[in-house]
Order: sequence, then C-alpha cells, then structure tokens
Amino acid sequence: MLRSLFSRKKQQQEVSFLAPLTGAIVPLSEVPDPVFAQQVVGDGVAILPTEGLLLSPIDGKVTHLFPTHHAIGLTTDSGLEILMHIGIDTVKLKGQGFTPFVAVGDQIKAGDKLIQFDTNILQEAGCPIVTPIVITNGDLVAEKNIVDKTTVLAGQEPLMTVVLK
Repeated sequence: MLRSLFSRKKQQQEVSFLAPLTGAIVPLSEVPDPVFAQQVVGDGVAILPTEGLLLSPIDGKVTHLFPTHHAIGLTTDSGLEILMHIGIDTVKLKGQGFTPFVAVGDQIKAGDKLIQFDTNILQEAGCPIVTPIVITNGDLVAEKNIVDKTTVLAGQEPLMTVVLK
C-alpha cells in the first residue's frame, strides 16, 4: 500500500494563457531583437498588436513593473514567471506613451488591464510594436502549446497553454 503512494506519477498542472493583446501572433524567432528571437530571456510567443491595451494573460501577482512601464513581470500561484515587453527598444521612451493600471504586489486575474500604450508614439519613435510574451523560468515547463490561429482577441481567446513539470 505504501509503495503505491510513492510510485504514483505527480499530477501535471496546466496553465492557460489568455491573449493579453489583440493582434497577429508572431513566432519569437521573428521578433526584431536577438535577445527575444534567440530565446535568451525565455520561450514564448509574440503578438503584433492592433490596439494599445495589455491585459493579464493569467491569474497571479505583479512581480515586476519597469519604471518606464514598457515591460511587466507576472507570477502565477504555481510559480510560473512571465515577462511581457511592449514593443522593441521602447525603454528609450522613458515611459512616454505608457499608462500602468497596476503596481508591484497587486493580485491580478486573467483579463485585467495592466498597461495602456500609444502605438502611434511607439511607431513615431521608430520602435517596432511587436510584443514578446515569454516564460522566464522555462525549467518549470514540460510542454508549451501555442494556439493554431493567426490572430487573437485580447481577453477573449486563449493564446497558449503550458504543462508544468
């Protein structure tokens, strides 16, 4: 009896990501920044947004909010860490065009507003608006599945699921 308790396989947990932006799904390899394209920061996917509102893809906690509000880190209750980086080279805007709705330590639910951003300001500054959504602690991930679609609606459709080890 005792042996069977230890031989049981651990139940794998699945984390579903809601689309945090409305737009076209872009493979990370096509993001015009080698840090994201070569998955230096982590694995995931990117979205080319058609609207300037970033929503939470998961339930969890805000663990990082860059002072320039161009990037945000979230952590799920299961410990999965997600980084969302609005646009490329947007740190140079020093916060111009970004309005956060959350602060570090806030508990958030999938679909909650995180950051509003002005796509025109980003594009006028020469910043690509493609937005990587990456898992920064991929060692917890056994499997990643991105939806088989070309576009997604923020807060209304799934983006990907990951199975934790």
